[in-house]
Amino acid sequence: MNVHTETEDLLPEYNFDYNKAKPNRFAHKVVNITLDEDIAKVFTTSESVNKALRAILSALPDTRMTGHI
Repeated sequence: MNVHTETEDLLPEYNFDYNKAKPNRFAHKVVNITLDEDIAKVFTTSESVNKALRAILSALPDTRMTGHI
């Protein structure tokens, strides 16, 4: 049987020093982009946006596919 003492209880507030925080290497990088309302009515999912953007990128010269547009 575990007996909790007062020092083992949770504190009402914790102050973390985020200057010492490290990035989560297991988290995927996510980019959030806000679409104008008229565009969002057409592209209702991130998959539809990605599909359209990939179609545009396939029409560009290969030198532009490096992300230096």
